[in-house]
Amino acid sequence: MHKDTRHHPPHDEHAEHGMHEGHQDHHRMMIEDFKKRFWISLALSLPVILLSPMIQGIVGYTLDVPYSMYIAFALSSIIYFYGGWPFLKGLVEEVKKGSPGMMTLIGVAITVAYLYSTAVAFGLEGMDFFWELATLIVIMLLGHWIEMRSVLGASKALELLVSMMPDEAQVIRNGETVTVSVDALRPNDIILIKPGEKVPADGVVTEGESYLNESMLTGESKPVQKTPEDKVIGGSINGNGSLQVRVLTTGKDSYLNKVIKLVQDAQKTKSETQRLADKAAKWLTFVALTAGFATLFAWWILAGTEFGFALERMVTVMVISCPHALGLAIPLVVAISTAVSANNGLLIRNRTAFENSRRITTIIFDKTGTLTQGSHEVAQIVVFNKNYTEHELLRLASGVEQNSEHYISQGILRKVKAEGIAIPASTKFNYLPGKGLEGIVEGRDIKVVGPNYIKEFGVQVPESQAEEGVETVIYIMVEQQVAGYITMRDQIRPESADAIRILKENGIKNLLLTGDNERVAKSVSDKLGMDGYLANVLPHEKQKKIKELQAQGEFVAMTGDGVNDAPALAQADVGIAVGSGTDVAAETADIILVNSNPQDIALLILFGQATYRKMIQNLIWATGYNVIALPLAAGVLYQQDIMVSPAVGAALMSLSTVIVAINAQLLRKELK
Repeated sequence: MHKDTRHHPPHDEHAEHGMHEGHQDHHRMMIEDFKKRFWISLALSLPVILLSPMIQGIVGYTLDVPYSMYIAFALSSIIYFYGGWPFLKGLVEEVKKGSPGMMTLIGVAITVAYLYSTAVAFGLEGMDFFWELATLIVIMLLGHWIEMRSVLGASKALELLVSMMPDEAQVIRNGETVTVSVDALRPNDIILIKPGEKVPADGVVTEGESYLNESMLTGESKPVQKTPEDKVIGGSINGNGSLQVRVLTTGKDSYLNKVIKLVQDAQKTKSETQRLADKAAKWLTFVALTAGFATLFAWWILAGTEFGFALERMVTVMVISCPHALGLAIPLVVAISTAVSANNGLLIRNRTAFENSRRITTIIFDKTGTLTQGSHEVAQIVVFNKNYTEHELLRLASGVEQNSEHYISQGILRKVKAEGIAIPASTKFNYLPGKGLEGIVEGRDIKVVGPNYIKEFGVQVPESQAEEGVETVIYIMVEQQVAGYITMRDQIRPESADAIRILKENGIKNLLLTGDNERVAKSVSDKLGMDGYLANVLPHEKQKKIKELQAQGEFVAMTGDGVNDAPALAQADVGIAVGSGTDVAAETADIILVNSNPQDIALLILFGQATYRKMIQNLIWATGYNVIALPLAAGVLYQQDIMVSPAVGAALMSLSTVIVAINAQLLRKELK
C-alpha cells in the first residue's frame, strides 16, 4: 500500500469553505478589536472624568491640575478618534445607504460633543462635554462588544458539514489498494469501504453487503441494507461488512455538498428582524438633528441671544438625545436571557430568532432523535413455544448477538443488560448477510433472523402481531424451530406527549416531518395527537415544505437533530436543534435544546416573550426621558426659569442608564 501524492487542483467548494472560514475569522477579529478599543478608551476616560469641572461640581470635590482642560482635550481626542472610529465609520456607511441608525446617532452625538468641547477648551465660553464624550464612547463600545460576542459562531454549520467527509479513501487500482486524498477521487473509481469507515463519496455498490447508517443525512432512523447495485451516500457510516463502491459523483455534485449549498443559501436569504434599538436610534437621529438646529435657530435668530448661548443649547439637546442607556438596553437583556436560558436547557445562538419565538404559529418536528430517542429498542417479546419464557428467549438471543455490532444486536443487548440477564457463551458464530446471525449456545443451534430468512427458507411461523412498517421483527429459532420473536422500534421520548399538549394549549400548530415511511410517521403522529405528518421527505423537500408554510403567512419553527435537517433549520424563522443530535444541526440552528427535551420548546416561547417584553421596557426607559429632557434642554420653559443645564441633562442620562441596568437584572427573576 502506498500514498498517492499526485497533485490535483482544489474543488470550488473548498474555496467557498475557505471564504467561510475567513468570514468567521473576520468576525472574531472584530470582537477583539471592540474589546481592545473598549479597555483602552476606559483607561483614558477615568482621568477625563476626574478632571471634568461638571463632575467635580456634582460630586463636590476640587482637583487643581495645571492645564487640566488641555489634558482632557488630548485624552478625549484619542478616545474620539480611536474609540469612536467604528461609530464614525458606521455613520458614513449608514448615510451612504440612506438608512441612519444607531451608528449615525452615536456618530453625531460624539462629533458634536467633541467639536463643541474643543472650542470651549480653546476659548469659547461654556462648559465642555469631554466626560460625556468619553463615557458615551466607552458604553457604546461595551454594548457592541457584548452584542457581537452573543452571536459568535452562527456560521460554523458549513465547516461541520464538510468535516463529515473523510480526508482519505481506499481506491482499488490494478488489483492494489491505494490510499488517496478524497479530492483525488474521480467518477468510476472503485473504492474499498471497510467496517466502521465513513463513505468518502456518492456511489453504487459493486461488491459486498453491509448496513449503512444514513440517519444524519437522510433522516432514515435505522441503518439501511446495501447490496450490489444499491446507491450509497458520501458521509454515511458503514456497518460491519466490507463494500466495494464505484464512485458516481464527487465535489460540488455530491449529495452532502448539495446539502451544504442548501444551508449556505438559506443562511444568506434568512431575513433579519430590524433591531428595535436601531429603529429607536433612527428616530432619535432625526429628533436630535431637527431639535438641535431648531434650538440654535430659535435662540440665535428668533430670540436674538448670543451665539455662544444658542450653541450651548443646541449641543446640550444633541448630546442628551443619544442616551448611554440605549447602547446597553438590548445587549444587557440579551446577555442575561442567554445565561438564564442556558441554565434552563436552552442555548441561544441567534438572539433575533429567540426574540421572535413569541411569534411562532407552527412548529415542525423531525422524528428521529427529536420526538423519538433515535435508537431502536426492544418493544415486545412474543413467545410461540411454551417451553420458553420471554427471559429465556432474550438470554439465548444475546448469546449470538454479543458477537455483532449491528444496531439490532446492540438494541437487544441493551435490553438484556437492563434486565440483568447473564449472557451465555457461544461458538461457531456466523453472519448471514442480509438475513441475521447464527451460532451454538449451550449446545443448541440458535438463529436470530429477519423476515428475509423466513421467506427464503419457507419457515412456517404463526401470524405476527407487530405493526408492519413500524416495528422491526426479529425471529428467534432454536434447533430450526421458531420459538418466538422480538420487535424493535424507535421509542417515543417520554416528554414528547406533554410537549405537544402544551403547544396545543398555546394554539401552536405542530407537524411531524420525517424521512421515515408513512406507517412510522402516522404511528408517531397518532400516538402523540399531533396535527399532521409528512413522511418520506428528503432534506431539500423539508426546506421546501417550510418555505411553503412561510408563504402562507405562518411563522415557522423547525426542530431537528441531523444533517438532513440542517437546510430546514437554516430556512425556518426559528431553528431549534436537540442537543443530543449532530454538531451540524446545532450549529445551523438558532437555539439548541441542551437537554434534548421537547418540553423545553414551551420554555423557549415563554422566555422569548419575557425577553421581548423586557427589551421594550428598557427601550422606553432608555429613550423616554427625552420626552421631558429635550424640550427643557431646548428652553421651552425658559421664561418660567426652567431649563435643563448640561449637568442636569447628564444626571438624567446617568439615571436612565442605571434604571436600564436594574430592569435588565429583574429579568433573572422572571425567567426562573
